[in-house]
Amino acid sequence: MLRHAVMDSPVGQLRIVASGHGIAGIYMENHAHPLAPEVLGEPLAAVEADPFIAQCAAELAEYFAGTRTSFGVPCDAQGTAFQQRVWAQLARIPFGESRSYGQLALELGDEKLTRAVGTANGRNPIAIVVPCHRVIGADGALTGYAGGLGAKEFLLRHEGILPEAEATLF
Repeated sequence: MLRHAVMDSPVGQLRIVASGHGIAGIYMENHAHPLAPEVLGEPLAAVEADPFIAQCAAELAEYFAGTRTSFGVPCDAQGTAFQQRVWAQLARIPFGESRSYGQLALELGDEKLTRAVGTANGRNPIAIVVPCHRVIGADGALTGYAGGLGAKEFLLRHEGILPEAEATLF
């Protein structure tokens, strides 16, 4: 049985979804692949109403405050065997580092998997905690992000992967 609650963050509201085994999803306001409302399960009035959601929200708050670089909340993402492999590889990308889709494909054993890796990356249901935002194009381009490129750019700057934007007069 799923349940969900919403927390505020610097990238907007995050809907945190939990199962009986851990976090099943973290969705941004304009997520490209949101769950249908009837699939989200029971809405909770506050993140504190569920232990997994409360832990996740606390860890995310620490991450955004700059005091956390890795997450310990249990995850329970549902996907195909290949998606699970990709998501496990994403979870190994350290804070402050990035990988290209091709690098991830090589780490999974076959450079021909680049497109499939990109598709699985885009379907990652646990944004930020499973850091799909750390995957960029081979040329350094910020390619698609289910939470929007603005959120991806913010997260990469927050982790020091991208330099801070320079202020301009015009």
